Amino acid sequence: MFHLSIVPLLAGSALASPALAGDDAAVTMAELQDPIVVVGERGSYDAKDTRTATKTDTPLKDVPQAVSVVTAQQIADQGMKSMGDVLRAVPGATVASGEGHRDQILLRGQNTTADFFVDGIRDDIQYYRSLYNLDRVEVLKGPNAMVFGRGGGGGIVNRVTKKARGSRFAAGSLSVDTHGAWGVDADLSAPIASGLSGRLNAAYEEFDSFRDHVDGHRIGINPTIGWDIGDATRVDLSYEYSRDRRVVDRGIPSQDGRPLSHAQDQFFGDPDVNRLRFDAHVFDIATEHIFSDRLRWTAKARYGDYDKHYRNAMAATAVSGGTVGIEAYQSGTKREAFFVQNDLVGEIATGPVVHTLLAGVDFGSQDTFSDRQQGFFDAAGTIQRIFVPVDETDELPPIFFRDSPVRRATAADTDATAWGIYVQDQAKIGHHVELIAGLRRDWFKLRYDDRLSATELTRKDALWSPRLGLVLKPTQTLSLYGSWSKSFLPQSGDQFSSLSATTASLEPEKFLNREIGLKWQPLAGFDVTLAGYILDRTNTRATDPISGDTVLTGKQRSMGIEASATGKLTNRLSLAATVALQEARITRTTASAPEGRDVPSVPKFTTSLWGRYDVNDRLGLGLGLYHQSKMFASISNAVVSPGYTRVDAAAFVGLTESLALQLNVENVLDKNYVGMVHTDNNLTPGAPRTARATLRVKL
Repeated sequence: MFHLSIVPLLAGSALASPALAGDDAAVTMAELQDPIVVVGERGSYDAKDTRTATKTDTPLKDVPQAVSVVTAQQIADQGMKSMGDVLRAVPGATVASGEGHRDQILLRGQNTTADFFVDGIRDDIQYYRSLYNLDRVEVLKGPNAMVFGRGGGGGIVNRVTKKARGSRFAAGSLSVDTHGAWGVDADLSAPIASGLSGRLNAAYEEFDSFRDHVDGHRIGINPTIGWDIGDATRVDLSYEYSRDRRVVDRGIPSQDGRPLSHAQDQFFGDPDVNRLRFDAHVFDIATEHIFSDRLRWTAKARYGDYDKHYRNAMAATAVSGGTVGIEAYQSGTKREAFFVQNDLVGEIATGPVVHTLLAGVDFGSQDTFSDRQQGFFDAAGTIQRIFVPVDETDELPPIFFRDSPVRRATAADTDATAWGIYVQDQAKIGHHVELIAGLRRDWFKLRYDDRLSATELTRKDALWSPRLGLVLKPTQTLSLYGSWSKSFLPQSGDQFSSLSATTASLEPEKFLNREIGLKWQPLAGFDVTLAGYILDRTNTRATDPISGDTVLTGKQRSMGIEASATGKLTNRLSLAATVALQEARITRTTASAPEGRDVPSVPKFTTSLWGRYDVNDRLGLGLGLYHQSKMFASISNAVVSPGYTRVDAAAFVGLTESLALQLNVENVLDKNYVGMVHTDNNLTPGAPRTARATLRVKL
């Protein structure tokens, strides 16, 4: 489905270019070689460098924006199982329920399903991402179009994967929890020949839940090969297969403006209908060639083939009079995606100023077919909503799925292509001042072919995305910074799944971020960050009150302060703490809300704390806390999701030199709470007290 003209570009990227194995983080060889060690010598919660934020090897303290890194060690210690778990440890991030079939997040009040990346390459299909093959997760806050192109208005999430590095080891784990869920994973690495090494990460998860009928399973397989061609060139090849089968859980409805009480485990839908099927085959190639200690060429390419289908029935109204309204629909997506990027990084000196220069070009193509059919509760296709007693919400009559000419039925092909070129200068002026300036030009084209109406629409955009930053370093351990950046998103949704004659002609939405902050290392291996920002989203659609035309006068503003403290306070005590104060509000009336409404899923206050203390080389103890203030469930501001506090604990026991036992207990105090929302009547309860035992082995 891709143009033949792309083939030479891919070939050039694979053979003539270079990238550090698709690894966007400038981490040490030892960090990438070894699997997680639970007792004895352990990894850290803090990170020192990144390649994600600037596409150059840059210390985090020299990046003029907020960057949060959740390492594999922290993921393992806290027993994280999903991207939602990871993002709760990131200040300014909120997790949405994603309709029970995808990752969906808010970064600085900007809702997105698309601002996900793997090793710096776009990964925006809607699905649940696994953690089994990750070295770390990096979250960049604020608009990032200069580095990544369209989107990224509130920030981006980049998963850095494990790569083959020549070590020989075998590691794995087996876990089971008190609800019956269990999983097993393996991490195998070995040299193959001189300069050639291989690594295999694989995982199987069996889902079970405190929620009625909610189960399923997931498989992930990720073999990689690393090839060092002499001292100056490296090639990394990777393939990942993902398979996900699970019940789609849309949560519980509201009653009188609050989540329905005493319904934490109750299922609203048909367990035989609410099903997700997702399969993905993804191929990556990354190369790096070092011409000299001052010049490096990198390139990456990714091809993905995705097939997703889900059906669901869910609560469509609040509970009233002892009944609730139920509706249903099904949706499918097939996508082929191809991305390639090339970067040339060089270093030159002009007098006392040392410049790190970046010049790059990238290309992306996504061919997608998506459809959606309404569910009806009669064979004739006339009853779209039924009301059922609250105690019978999982006992529904047969559901018939078909096209409806009047209610949200779609069947469309979309072809999105994007070219981008960019330049950047990181200028070091002595030892105390650094400037960063970057500029990107994007050419974006979207073709939308509506099969139901036999209508074809297109839109084209060509936009500049600038970035400016200043870093002042009064001491070696303290950095003060300020930054200004812009991003854009075409008026067709973050998945580009819909286009009309109106939206095809409208200018893209724009995001403008102003930020100041500091990064401080009071102790070696322990980092403190503080950031304050104002983020404006403009060109949001609104309806002209006189003409009735769609106009771009809507506006949203996000403001906040966020802080973190991460790393080792002592050789035995590791800490990861965050806090965020934020507000996201409609400041000029949009098509969806009047001026003054609060943006949903944005609590005004969140904080997380996790600490691990190693009593000795064989015993460690962990304790954590997460608090979230109340928030609105939708832009209607009619339903409030109450705030909550969750306490977690853990114990780590070394049984032998190669065997360790880990016990995590989530929600120790057994609190009832709603953890995620999606509209006023899709509210996802958090789990009650849950214990999970994990046996880890390393040979």
